[in-house]
Amino acid sequence: MSLAVEINGLSKSYGKVKAVDNVSFSLEEGKIYGLLGRNGAGKTTVMHMITAQLFATSGQLKVFGEEPYENDKVLSQICFIKESQKYPDNFRVADVLDVSRLFFPNWDREFADSLVQDFKLPLKRRVKKLSRGMLSSVGIIVGLASRAPLTIFDEPYLGLDAVARSLFYDRLLADYAEYPRTIVLSTHLIDEVSQLLEHVLVIDNGKLILNEESDALRGRACSVAGFASQVENFLEGKTVIHREPFAGLASATILGHLSAQDRKRASDLGLEITPVSLQQMIIYLTNGKIDGEAAIAR
Repeated sequence: MSLAVEINGLSKSYGKVKAVDNVSFSLEEGKIYGLLGRNGAGKTTVMHMITAQLFATSGQLKVFGEEPYENDKVLSQICFIKESQKYPDNFRVADVLDVSRLFFPNWDREFADSLVQDFKLPLKRRVKKLSRGMLSSVGIIVGLASRAPLTIFDEPYLGLDAVARSLFYDRLLADYAEYPRTIVLSTHLIDEVSQLLEHVLVIDNGKLILNEESDALRGRACSVAGFASQVENFLEGKTVIHREPFAGLASATILGHLSAQDRKRASDLGLEITPVSLQQMIIYLTNGKIDGEAAIAR
């Protein structure tokens, strides 16, 4: 197993505030990752350290086996597309594509041109005159056509409608199948991308609270609903990450796989069990009402 990124005990502090707190994880080569969490959780800070735009306060960080800081060999293998991507004021869309070949050794202009057609981008328009959705499309095209061994998308599709986002997912999967590389998606649209992700990382308050294969997460949480007394009876000894009472009824979300015996008992108690999406599970783990790290550890 070759690793694209190795992080051990990584922290970043701003005065007394710890934006990233003792985070450790690794990213394998040729895999699609989701880096998820709320705004201000520390995700972007981690991405900035991986891409050598920030220095860590402590800990170790290696990209393709080397430290990324002032390392052209490593940095030429990374493409980082962020929400607030900036370009020179005089640049047209065509200029962005022209200069991209200078930064990315695997740049595929033919693929970029096909994506321009897909997203209906005006090549001669200045980037600063583009709508928010069109600007997001420019970033997506650069990220995909770079074919960088480590490609990171930080909220890449703000302003795009559902059709354009679906187009992005389709093109990403098709090109990834032909040209495998490590891709990191950081997004709030978790349910939309959940089928793309092979591994999920969740950061909350600067700490890594979840680091698991996507397949292992499916069915990890479920909701139980029925009469409040019966629900409370069933919840005994289980990890509850959300409760919602309603008159004499109640629903609760449980973290952990239910056994066949659990399901029979729920049926005997007249309770209804429904699956919980990955997005809803992460919302419950990071809403500040429970200790998400402790809940995952149980």
